[in-house]
Amino acid sequence: MTAAAERLAQPARPVRNFSVLLSPTPRGARLARLLAVEQLRTWELPLDPARHVVAELANNASTHGHVPGRNFRLLLYVVGAVLRIEVTDTRGDRLPPHRDAVRDGAGGHGLALVDAFADRWGVAAGLPPRKTVWAELDVPPAESPEPDGPRPGAAGGLLQGPPGGKNSRQAPPLPPAGRTHSRE
Repeated sequence: MTAAAERLAQPARPVRNFSVLLSPTPRGARLARLLAVEQLRTWELPLDPARHVVAELANNASTHGHVPGRNFRLLLYVVGAVLRIEVTDTRGDRLPPHRDAVRDGAGGHGLALVDAFADRWGVAAGLPPRKTVWAELDVPPAESPEPDGPRPGAAGGLLQGPPGGKNSRQAPPLPPAGRTHSRE
């Protein structure tokens, strides 16, 4: 059976996605990694090597794609057995080195990590002034997310607990009306 026929024979899986705009700062890059890790946990996908790819691409966006007042976007999505990570910044004029240059060690040292961890990666020009650096990771079929339907109170898949269970990261209750918490 050909690879295309095998893909068609597999049961349909939902497309999962997560997108967030972040400031192009070291703090925004760190938040991108933390949010991606939480989303991968929610989807029950392996954290590594995806967290390293997100960290590198977000760090590059905050370092080389930084334009004051313009954010970068982190987009994660899963289609079938492929996790795609995209980071879009507003410095389309500053393209990363070509994949061959990265493999030859001529600059792009962080992208050498992306090249080592990702099954595929590249750069796509966007509407000016944007560019998107993307990486794809093949997810083993047993670990591909299965449909589970929406959960009440879900916010993009973040901070969701098991169905019917208590979320251990739940915010503390609000004080009664007219009272506030004090440091005393």
